[in-house]
Amino acid sequence: MFDRTTLPYGVFSTGDGPTRIGVAVEDGVLDLAAHLGPAFERPSLNSFMAEGPQRWAEVREQVRGLAQTADLLHDVTLHLPFEVADYVDFYASEQHATNLGRMFRPDGDALLPNWKHLPVGYHGRAGTVVLSGTDVVRPCGLTLPGPEHRASAKLDVEVEVGFVVGVGSELGKPVPTGDFADHVFGMVLVNDWSARDIQSFEYVPLGPFLGKSFATSISPWVVPLDALDRVPAPVQDPPVSSYLEVDGDWAFDLTLSLQRNGTEVSRPPFAGMYWTAPQMLAHMTANGASLRTGDLFASGTVSGDEVDQRGSFIELTWNTEFLADGDVVTISATTGSGRYLGEVTGRVLPAPQ
Repeated sequence: MFDRTTLPYGVFSTGDGPTRIGVAVEDGVLDLAAHLGPAFERPSLNSFMAEGPQRWAEVREQVRGLAQTADLLHDVTLHLPFEVADYVDFYASEQHATNLGRMFRPDGDALLPNWKHLPVGYHGRAGTVVLSGTDVVRPCGLTLPGPEHRASAKLDVEVEVGFVVGVGSELGKPVPTGDFADHVFGMVLVNDWSARDIQSFEYVPLGPFLGKSFATSISPWVVPLDALDRVPAPVQDPPVSSYLEVDGDWAFDLTLSLQRNGTEVSRPPFAGMYWTAPQMLAHMTANGASLRTGDLFASGTVSGDEVDQRGSFIELTWNTEFLADGDVVTISATTGSGRYLGEVTGRVLPAPQ
């Protein structure tokens, strides 16, 4: 349950009524269109996000007051909170990258030579980003032995944190780390479902494709940046290039929880991620690529030093156990100070016959 200080934004409807913007307050929803006017009678957050930090701050101050006194709605249907423009997935956890490197390159270096010089990432499929609660159909693809086209036997999850761009940027002009809060509206939780057997056969030499693009689930509420706790970021060695330097080297202090069929199996800590959110944004635009309102970029699997802090089943079981049809996976998060930040959930359905 959200408290009265987090105040995340989402999109909802009631009955046959129009879709509009709301804010989660404890166990209810504050209808912004009813209290702040028709500008919030929107099917997504995109228009509001594009207005920028000054407008976000003004509305948030109004919402803080309304949250104490206004009537809340309780019987609502939640919708995808924003129209996804582009989707980028990073590989920012040193622990996760090291675990997979040791698994698949036991006789070589766990980390590839580029890993500590830049946030490794790839472009995903924006059109298959789905709302929490959407069932995920087990994908089919070419796998070994064979190769043969069959249902994935190694369906996995990836516990991730995503960031949503509100204000775009100009093509040809990189966005520096210090401008992070001028562009990024807020945070969502992400489950970037992965078919490990499909991925392992197809990914050389160009990286993830069908093994990842079938579904990416996100939470229905976008948490504003100022609701997130900050802590010092891990030390980076060797020193990063100047465009990746961050004033103060801060990180978001979040603790994630991975549940399978109602049982918690892992608690990955986000504060320990090697690459931070401002660095991901700066690297994403370092070549002059522009940002668009609704861009989503995710951290990649969040994993910690301990076995019970790993953010995927391939790590938790060392490539021996994966998801079964009917499994329900839920990822939730709290701040370092213990405030709830929402959840993203999904159920696995069998592959098409």
